[in-house]
Amino acid sequence: MRRTAVIVVIAIAVAAAAGLAATGAFSGDNGPATAAAPAGPAATTKVQRMTLTSTETVDGTLGHGKPTAVTNGSAASASGQSGGGQAAADSEFITWVPGEGDTLKRGDTVYRVNERKVPLLYGSVPLYRTLEPGSEGSDVRMLERNLADLGYDGFDVDDEYTSGTAQAVEEWQDDLNAEETGTVRPGDAVVASGARRVAELKTSPGAVAGGEVLTWTGTERIVSMDLDPQHEDLVKEGSKATVRLPDGSNVVGKVTDIGTPANDAAASGGGAGGEGQGADEATLPVQLEIDDQKKLGRYQAASVDVILEADSRRDVLAVPVNALMARPGGGYALEVPKADGTSEMVPVELGMFASGLVEVKGSGIKEGMSVGVPK
Repeated sequence: MRRTAVIVVIAIAVAAAAGLAATGAFSGDNGPATAAAPAGPAATTKVQRMTLTSTETVDGTLGHGKPTAVTNGSAASASGQSGGGQAAADSEFITWVPGEGDTLKRGDTVYRVNERKVPLLYGSVPLYRTLEPGSEGSDVRMLERNLADLGYDGFDVDDEYTSGTAQAVEEWQDDLNAEETGTVRPGDAVVASGARRVAELKTSPGAVAGGEVLTWTGTERIVSMDLDPQHEDLVKEGSKATVRLPDGSNVVGKVTDIGTPANDAAASGGGAGGEGQGADEATLPVQLEIDDQKKLGRYQAASVDVILEADSRRDVLAVPVNALMARPGGGYALEVPKADGTSEMVPVELGMFASGLVEVKGSGIKEGMSVGVPK
């Protein structure tokens, strides 16, 4: 009777275990597969409608641009006027220069020759001839506009150099500690398009006047890059680009100047054994202007990344790339959760890839719908 009771208890325990197994009470993550529908995704994201933009990142350099030289023209001007040749040139010496990094504005002294100030004027026409009463031209207008902006009067700003202009010039020359002749010669002033920043001094007080005095740049920080010609179609004057600074912050730049490939001439020059030489090394110089200089912080010179827009697709549906799931036999699908907690695979066609996103098209794919992504 005792043996019969034990057999009955075992039978009841086995039956109970079978019942629990049928209800899934013993099933776990590694349990046997069942006939239930697939569970929903571990995490989801939304299908977005957006403008998708692909980019190309290239190297750039933050700085003040390529320096240009300022040459003292007073010695040549003096020798030409006096006929004294080298003797006249040797009688003039540099007596003052600014400091490297100094900013020079309209009317500021660029350098001094025999204590005579040589100032900066704004304009696009250099002083290339002697200006005197009776002279006419755009260089006369440039001179008169500068005199007016510096506070001199008694003349009209036009293309004619009148006696009123000459009188104003004499007052200006007096302030420059120069001989009051009422005429303006090449070398009496330096003309530039705007304010300048001294980059490097090429002479010093006591040196004989003549040759390079200094190099300078613009005062605003810009971004320069030597672009591979294959990316030439990514830039045009006025187009914008993102500049990533060394600290990871971004500023917006605008293309203001596009040069020509640096060694086109060398590549096309030919010569024995030189066919095509240099063509692969040609680069396209491009300059970007930064409107918001404050966002550049204290950076004066640095290597930066320039992110150029390569292509753009407007009003498309997009999901993160990791939402794509490969389909048996090829193609891709999105895992779309259902109301009952399960999910279904919806085939999609792929379009543009950009910034970790991909354009998707497919029947039933709509803006705002949830799709599965890895947790």
